[in-house]
Amino acid sequence: MAKKEIKTIGVLTSGGDAPGMNAAIRAVVRTAIAHGLYVKGIMRGYAGLLAEEIVDMNRSSVSDTINRGGTILYTARCQEFITAEGQKKGADICRKHGIDGLVVIGGDGSFMGAGKLAALGINTIGVPGTIDLDIACTEYTIGFDTAVNTAMDAIDKIRDTSTSHERCSIIEVMGRRAGYIALWCGIANGAEEILLPERYDGDEQAIVNRITEARKRGKKHYIIINAEGIGHSTSMARRIEAATGVETRATILGHMQRGGSPTCKDRVYASIMGAKAAELLAQGASNRLVAYKDGKFVDFDIQEALQMKKDILEDQYTIAKMIN
Repeated sequence: MAKKEIKTIGVLTSGGDAPGMNAAIRAVVRTAIAHGLYVKGIMRGYAGLLAEEIVDMNRSSVSDTINRGGTILYTARCQEFITAEGQKKGADICRKHGIDGLVVIGGDGSFMGAGKLAALGINTIGVPGTIDLDIACTEYTIGFDTAVNTAMDAIDKIRDTSTSHERCSIIEVMGRRAGYIALWCGIANGAEEILLPERYDGDEQAIVNRITEARKRGKKHYIIINAEGIGHSTSMARRIEAATGVETRATILGHMQRGGSPTCKDRVYASIMGAKAAELLAQGASNRLVAYKDGKFVDFDIQEALQMKKDILEDQYTIAKMIN
C-alpha cells in the first residue's frame, strides 16, 4: 500500500512535563517546515485536541524556547481520550483541521493514544518525554538528565546540613514505578541507602541496623535516597529516629525535578528526536516511536515498544551498594 502523502502535521505534549520538551517541539516545527510541511500546535495534549485548541505554528513560534523548561504547548491528562469514542473524536478533529500526521511527545500512556490514532488513519510518531527514564525501548528519555542533575544538586546541599547536624536525611525523589532517578542520585551523591520500587523489600529494620552500626563506627551522617514509589518518607524518618536515636529529617524534592532550564544533553537529544519524528512523518511513516539505543537514534513500532519490559540494570545496582 502506498504511503499517505503528508501536508500538515500536528505536535502535542502529553502527560507529565519534562525539561527538553520545548527543544523537541522546536525541532519538530523547523524540520517539518524544512520539508515543506505545515505545522499546527495542539495545546494541552489530547484534552486540547478534543477541545480543538489548535494553533498554526511557524519558525518564529519556537524562537527562544530551546532553553526553557516545561512545555510551551502545555500538557494535561485526558480520561476521555482513553475511550474509543474519544479516540475517534480525536481522529475526526485531526481530519477536520487537515492534520495528516501527529507527533506525540510523552510517555507510555501518551503512546497508547498515539497507537489508537494510527489505527484510525492518522499517521503518528511518538517521542519519549518523561523524567522517569521508564520507556523500555530507549536508553534515553527527554528530561531525565535535567531532572537527575536537579535532584543531585539539591541532595548535595542537604548533605552539607546533614553533616553539620550529624543527622540522618531521607530525600525522596520522583519515580513512582521506576527508580532510575533514585539509583543515579544514590551513586552520584554517595548515598548510604537507595530505596527503589524495583528492589526494596520493605525491611526497615535492616536500615535501622545499618544506621546504628555506622554510628558506632563514627559516621556522623547518613543519606537515604527514597523513590516516590516507596514514599512515606516523613513517617519513615520518625520511625528511624525513634529506633536509632539519631535525629532524622525527610525532604521531598517533588516537582522541582520537572522544572528548570534543560541540560545540554536534554537540548541536543530532544532536538535530534524531534527532528527524526518530523522526518518520519514527511516520509509517510506511522505508528513509530523514536528511541535511542546502542548509541544510535532509531525507531520502533509503537505496539512492539509498549510490550517491552524494563528493569533496573543489576550491575549498576550492585555497584551502588558496593561503593556506597
